[in-house]
Amino acid sequence: QLFFSYFKDLVGQEVTVELKNDLAIRGTLHSVDQYLNIKLENTRVVDQDKFPHMLSVRNCFIRGSVVRYVQLPPDGVDVDLLHDAARREARGA
Repeated sequence: QLFFSYFKDLVGQEVTVELKNDLAIRGTLHSVDQYLNIKLENTRVVDQDKFPHMLSVRNCFIRGSVVRYVQLPPDGVDVDLLHDAARREARGA
């Protein structure tokens, strides 16, 4: 629940999603659900030489279970807000 709330606040910002198969896709976060399934728009592949078949993909849906990492925009991270939310989650509030 903590990360879902956090990612909802990032809608409209550019993120890079790295999948478990090493494919990294950069794009604008369009939506995210409680399972951390992600919809990206205006996408581009980070390593185009390794994944040439992905060059024409502009929008995509990524199942949360295949995500390894999500790289956030540096100015999009409110560390204090994240710490407070983590403390609340740890207390079970």
